[in-house]
Amino acid sequence: MTSILVLNGPNLNLLGTRQPEVYGTTTLADIESACRDHAKKIGCEVAFLQTNSEGGLVDAIHAAKQVHSGIVINAGAYTHTSIAIMDAVFSTELPTVEVHLSNIHAREEFRHKSYLVRATIGQIAGFGLQSYLLGMDALMAHLNT
Repeated sequence: MTSILVLNGPNLNLLGTRQPEVYGTTTLADIESACRDHAKKIGCEVAFLQTNSEGGLVDAIHAAKQVHSGIVINAGAYTHTSIAIMDAVFSTELPTVEVHLSNIHAREEFRHKSYLVRATIGQIAGFGLQSYLLGMDALMAHLNT
C-alpha cells in the first residue's frame, strides 16, 4: 500500500498557541488527525514526524526512501535556509510536496524564497490545515500516474 510520510519542521509543535493570527488555532495533533482520516479516504498509509532539528529532518528524509512512497513536508523556517534539506530530497528521489499553513508569498520578503521547492513536485501554501490534505492528494495523483 502507498505510504506517505508527513514531516514537520521547527516550531510546528507549537501550533495552536504560536502566532494564532498567522497560523490559526489548529494544533499539530489536529493536523495529524485530519491527515489520518484523509489517508483512509484516499487509500494510503500515513506516518508523521516533527522535529526542531535540521539534521533530524535530513535523517528522516534519508530513512523514508526505504519505507515510504513519498513525502509531504512543512519544513517551517528551514524552507528558506536549508540547502541540506533540499539536497536530502534530491538524493532520495522520493516525490515530495512542500506545504505551508500560511501563504509564504504574502508574508515577509525573506519567506518568499524556498530552497526546498526546487526538489519537490510542487508547493501548496496558504490553506491552513487543508494545505496538508491537498498535498496528500497531489502526491497520490502523482504516484498514480
